[in-house]
Amino acid sequence: MATDKILKEIPIYLRPYVAKQDPSLYTPMDHASWRFILKISRAFFAKYAHQKYLDGLSETGISMDRIPLIQEMDERLKRFNWRAVPVVGFIPPAVFMEFLSLGVLPIACDMRTIEHLAYTPAPDIVHEAAGHAPIVADPEYAAYLRTYGEVSRKAIFSKQDMEVYQAIRFLSDTKENPQSTDKQVREAQTRLDQALASLSYDSEATLLSRMGWWTFEYGLIGNLSSPKIYGAGLLSSIGESYHCLGSKVKKIPFSIDCIHVHYDITCPQPQLFVVSDFNTLKKGLSDLASQMAFKKGSIEGLKKARKAGTVTTVVLDTGVQTSGILVDFIKDQGGRPCFVKFQGPVQIAYGDREIQGQGATYHREGFSSPIEKISDSQLKAGGFKAGKKGFIRFSSGITLEGKLISALKNKGKNILLTFEDCTVKKEKTILFQPEWGKFDMICGEKVESVFGGAADRGRYFEDTGGFHQEPRSQKTNLTKKNSELNILYRDLRKIREAAEKKKNLKDSAILKLENIYQELKKRFPRDWLLRYELLELCKCFQWEPKWKKSVETSLLKIAKTSPADIAESIQRGLDLL
Repeated sequence: MATDKILKEIPIYLRPYVAKQDPSLYTPMDHASWRFILKISRAFFAKYAHQKYLDGLSETGISMDRIPLIQEMDERLKRFNWRAVPVVGFIPPAVFMEFLSLGVLPIACDMRTIEHLAYTPAPDIVHEAAGHAPIVADPEYAAYLRTYGEVSRKAIFSKQDMEVYQAIRFLSDTKENPQSTDKQVREAQTRLDQALASLSYDSEATLLSRMGWWTFEYGLIGNLSSPKIYGAGLLSSIGESYHCLGSKVKKIPFSIDCIHVHYDITCPQPQLFVVSDFNTLKKGLSDLASQMAFKKGSIEGLKKARKAGTVTTVVLDTGVQTSGILVDFIKDQGGRPCFVKFQGPVQIAYGDREIQGQGATYHREGFSSPIEKISDSQLKAGGFKAGKKGFIRFSSGITLEGKLISALKNKGKNILLTFEDCTVKKEKTILFQPEWGKFDMICGEKVESVFGGAADRGRYFEDTGGFHQEPRSQKTNLTKKNSELNILYRDLRKIREAAEKKKNLKDSAILKLENIYQELKKRFPRDWLLRYELLELCKCFQWEPKWKKSVETSLLKIAKTSPADIAESIQRGLDLL
């Protein structure tokens, strides 16, 4: 299986989020929903989507007739230096960005229900496969998407961000669960509203999520007066895409200012941003990245990390990396950071590789260290000799006294020193004392970078339990309530496929279609999609059964009493017949 092959090519800590796509879980209604969405999408997007959309569908292994196999898409995407893996539902934002940074497109393998045909807030295969994948075939867009993943991989997430993510995930799961009650949906929405209300500031992750939303999710491209659609959220929404180009939706020239514009995933967007070309997106992303902690470091980066309350990595100018939850830092008289303190578990690494013996298990209680550059000559001047205590006073006023037992170097420079029987103080404040065990000190003169997550993520997550979320299995939309209706969908599909192969409808097939019509009329008065497929067959084979007018009338009646997005979808489908 292609999925098994790609599993060997991605980091171990990402593998639990790769699901198994099970085509047998897709119902005949699911395939009919896919066909309908692609049918009216192709007709509309041929004129109003980015020029790569239609070609991209075939180039990435997407057909109109059936829900695609992600392993087939993976093979096609290889040609564009991208890969695809199946996932289920919302995966943690950090995981999603990790995949993108590797040039891997995570594709949710669940299929939206027929009730949410026009739009669903939950990730599904329509959104990922028919939305994101086709435009990945454009090299400039693909480059932007991958760079976005690389930048986002280093973004600092806050605790509040993760609470919002959990609430969004819960709401989308609740809405897409056929067994959910109206009360459960309202409670899930309330949870999200409360999580959003609790946001006290815009983290780097929040700003990047807005840029992603207004570009690869809901972006327009071209000139302001007649732009084209390229955002996956629009390409997978047969409802909102139809209206987004109208005058009621404000069109704004794309700029970095889009990161300050909030969005609501539960309703159509009142404004959209129009970019002239995909290279302009990369320039905007570069401008945003230049203001992030991984580029700026110093006090500004440390403040962001401390405020976030999540795992971040502090990188010194010697290259040594410290990963954990930063709880405090001290500045010297010149405003330079001279001491850092982390809550455990903490990892010490170099070049994104954990230093042997310096993992999250060893530093499970936390870690603190002065930020100072120490040369061998300074150690010698301080009296640090084998078996003897030495003493050093740093320019910041911090003092260190103890026995040096090991020194790790890189390119002749000390990057990690280990002491025993060690006391570290700043004036009268004790920062470390001998009773606490060995003291490890990171060496460096300044904080060059601060980024989100651990340096050696594989080893860190192995010790701490990863992103703390259990992977889930693909769901099915088959229920007791719709099981018999699905049989009718299955039968009609078989009839259509056989007729397309033979180029005509046999008498036996016509008799079966008569039975399907009678069953629909008698037992399923509200089902509209199978009625539509009956009319589609009539047109395809220029067939005029006596009940055709009755089906058309029923379909129009259903449309009048359906939600606006479904009613509009029905009408758009009829316009194509």
